[in-house]
Amino acid sequence: MSGPRRKFGFWLATALVVGNIIGSAIFMLPAGLAAFGWNAVSAWVITFVGALCLAWVFAQLARHLPKAGGSYGFMQLGVGERAAFLGAWGYLVSIWASNAGITIAGISYLTRLVPGLAVMPGASPVVALGAIWLLTWVNLRGLRTAGGVQLVTSIVKLLPFVAVIGLAVWRLAVSGGALLPPVHAGSFTFAGASGAVGLTLYAMLGLESATMPADAVENPGVIVPRATMVGTGLSAVVSIIATCAVALMLPADVVVASKAPVADFIAASWGDIAGGFVAICAVVSCFGCLNGWLLIGGEVPVAMAKAGTLPPWFGKCNAAGAPAQSIVLGAVITSLLTLMAYTKTGVGAYNFAILIATATNLVLYLFCAIAVVRFMRDGRVPRTAALVVCTGVALVFVVWAFYGSGWESLAWGGALIAAGWPVYLVARRMAGRAAAAA
Repeated sequence: MSGPRRKFGFWLATALVVGNIIGSAIFMLPAGLAAFGWNAVSAWVITFVGALCLAWVFAQLARHLPKAGGSYGFMQLGVGERAAFLGAWGYLVSIWASNAGITIAGISYLTRLVPGLAVMPGASPVVALGAIWLLTWVNLRGLRTAGGVQLVTSIVKLLPFVAVIGLAVWRLAVSGGALLPPVHAGSFTFAGASGAVGLTLYAMLGLESATMPADAVENPGVIVPRATMVGTGLSAVVSIIATCAVALMLPADVVVASKAPVADFIAASWGDIAGGFVAICAVVSCFGCLNGWLLIGGEVPVAMAKAGTLPPWFGKCNAAGAPAQSIVLGAVITSLLTLMAYTKTGVGAYNFAILIATATNLVLYLFCAIAVVRFMRDGRVPRTAALVVCTGVALVFVVWAFYGSGWESLAWGGALIAAGWPVYLVARRMAGRAAAAA
């Protein structure tokens, strides 16, 4: 028998957004962005505007359609069941790919604290799997337990970025800006900004998190929009300042080669003890983010099962009210992807994983933006100047981000999404047989 589901309040919903956005990316992204120079700054400006517009789209959908069932429900009502399945399946692929990258990033920072993990054969993958399944157990204990973990880790993860921002301001003041690379006519290019956008957008994935468990949130029509905008805005400001400070104020070759760029930035000025503290916070942040994404990865199949595009098995909850089957399935696939990722090395492997996550996640963003256009046409969502502008900007931004993700990532992402289509056909056939038998 399924147990009753306890509700998220504003702070837990906001923590879910912040926790899912500020995860591995903000700690590892400087290594990927360093090669882009000032183009990383322009990419962040584009991403900041695009992310806020996307957040506003999701906020308005949640406000006016609180019982739709989150992002999947928005897509189902706005673009149809088949497109909704592809968007939701793409979102699941994105979660699984992200979780693999998040886990690897957390272990990367952990090796700075425990160097033996990097040299002992098989140690890192074993610890990674242990972290995945420990947090799976946490999520199986119910939303309140998972949400409490998320609230604590969201607070802890902000500490190193306060230090990074403070240190960056102090070093810039002392040097008079001399630590920054010079700006010239070739510092900003369309190709460079586009390539960097694919990476910076990954750092903002999760802005829709509060809408996913919408039926598990108190007064979702009010709390979900507020949590979405507050969480997105706070995360964007912290991410932009922290990643740009590290990427621009350390030598590019040093940042690119670093396994813990934020910790190395702090250690360069304040010593190894301070760098170790940042590494601890990074580990907490990554695994807090993994906790949140395991939760979301369990909630998406529940909505799909309710809609009949996945078997009812996926929607069953345990005595704690957690969708146990969906959570465990997500943990299994995340574990497999993590082991596959460990066959590769370096920042390039991490970037490859997150670009696949970005490309597949964009399908959901695209369909939700199209859905709000249709809702404004039929009156289900009020047509306002702000929403029209934000939706238009969001659509342009999504298309640009597709381009910035790169053809290789798009090809892999497309193949993984296409692989879900037979699952949909089987689920619909099972639903048809069940209806005929009834």
